[in-house]
Amino acid sequence: MPVIAQLLTAVLFACLSLTARAEKLRIVTEPWAPYVYEENGQARGLDYETTAIVFQRLGIEVQWQFLPWKRCLQMLDQGLADGALDIFHSNERDATLLYPSEPLSQVEFVMFYANARPHPFRTLEDLRGLTIGTSPGYLYSQDFRESTLFTREPAPTHEANFGKLARGRIDLLITDRRVGQTLLDSLNLRDQISESPTVISHESQFLAVRRNAGMDLLVQRFGAELKRFKREPAYAQLSARYGATPAPAAQLATPQAGNEKTVEQQESSAH
Repeated sequence: MPVIAQLLTAVLFACLSLTARAEKLRIVTEPWAPYVYEENGQARGLDYETTAIVFQRLGIEVQWQFLPWKRCLQMLDQGLADGALDIFHSNERDATLLYPSEPLSQVEFVMFYANARPHPFRTLEDLRGLTIGTSPGYLYSQDFRESTLFTREPAPTHEANFGKLARGRIDLLITDRRVGQTLLDSLNLRDQISESPTVISHESQFLAVRRNAGMDLLVQRFGAELKRFKREPAYAQLSARYGATPAPAAQLATPQAGNEKTVEQQESSAH
């Protein structure tokens, strides 16, 4: 049987599997503007709209649920969700999740600081004695996670983290560059908080699904259709609307012997 016919048959079986369960594909995600968020009750964002278009082309109905990221991961583990949007690839999750070959977007993780209390840095050693705002449910690099040089302090939301930074309750916070820039505008904090120029890490975000019957081939078809859509003018227009082209930034300095580097990864991730 030709490869195309095999893929179409696989997608048909996956669709029939969902229909037989009388359910839509259940996808969970955390608000993570500009990639995915809700505005006046309407789901929006570069990765959300891209995913919705791809699923529409595949004839798959989706039920979306916006939750804190830690809860999203719990629902995946408990089988209460079929997949997650904007999740990073993690070897630990390969046993339970399937990832398309094509990512939805690329993110850059950076630090944000209060203008009144700047903390220039190049390596983890420069963060000695500081308190860094983090997000629950996120898996950071081993160096960052296990370092005893500084304190990691989680906040329930990204907005709460920026509020703590503005009030001086933390020294820095770590998040995606575009997410941080979006929050500076929505929280009216642009005159109080700035972005450090050092890019800590680059990561790819995916739509991943649980390893269920028919899902492996559905993921292949999703990846192929996503790759096709990303070549179209409609995707270029969508990307431009959400400012998808990253601004140039300095790379994290290679640490000297004995120093550490810092990398953030969202737990298998997402956001």
